[in-house]
Amino acid sequence: MHALWSLDSLISLLTLIVLEIVLGIDNVIFVSILIGRLPQSRQLDARRVWMIAGILIRSGLLLGLGWLVTNGNRELFSIAGYGFSIRNLIMLAGGLFLLYKTVREIHEKLEGDPQEGSATPKGSSNSFGALVSQLVLVDTVFSFDSIVTAIGLAQQIAVMITAVIVAMIIMFFFSRRIADFINRRPTVKILALSFLLMIGFSLFFEGLEPIHHTHIDKGYIYFAMAFAFGVELLNTRMRKKMR
Repeated sequence: MHALWSLDSLISLLTLIVLEIVLGIDNVIFVSILIGRLPQSRQLDARRVWMIAGILIRSGLLLGLGWLVTNGNRELFSIAGYGFSIRNLIMLAGGLFLLYKTVREIHEKLEGDPQEGSATPKGSSNSFGALVSQLVLVDTVFSFDSIVTAIGLAQQIAVMITAVIVAMIIMFFFSRRIADFINRRPTVKILALSFLLMIGFSLFFEGLEPIHHTHIDKGYIYFAMAFAFGVELLNTRMRKKMR
């Protein structure tokens, strides 16, 4: 229990909360579009379902994948004399997934996505039940990014789940303001995606641990994130003064 309140755990918790919020903005925007189809009287209920479903889905995935990463060290197979475990496979798959998703997202942000805004079929039903089903489905898809990010940054499942719960609650209460904030500051989105590139590479590198027998200290990642975020704050302040 004492380890949960260590400096490293607190830094992991704060970093994860910020990343979960910033990187979950696509989810927030998409959910806002879906919920906007409902009558005003039902929108709050839909947001509550979205928040609760997001917490349950993410917590369930974290418990499953987190347990496998922590305890799945039994060797499954060997390649060229190097033994790989379930943990190594999860790290490799998660790292590759995160790298692919991040590079694709950066490309769409820089080049533009011609299909943006067309994710919801025109003929879909606007009933409360149908929209709630869509919310849960979309949240499940977006959850995997959050889980991979959490596993890449934190060591303890309790820290991951706490960060996810706090981030979902904040997004629930400030979803519209968060979307406006990120949309007004595209550099923040690109910065967060750059962080994800580092996390994806570190996961992939850890997955190959049977080959190189080393690991990347997460303190370096924290320092790089803090430094880059500090520079972005200075740039934002300078732009305000110039205006």
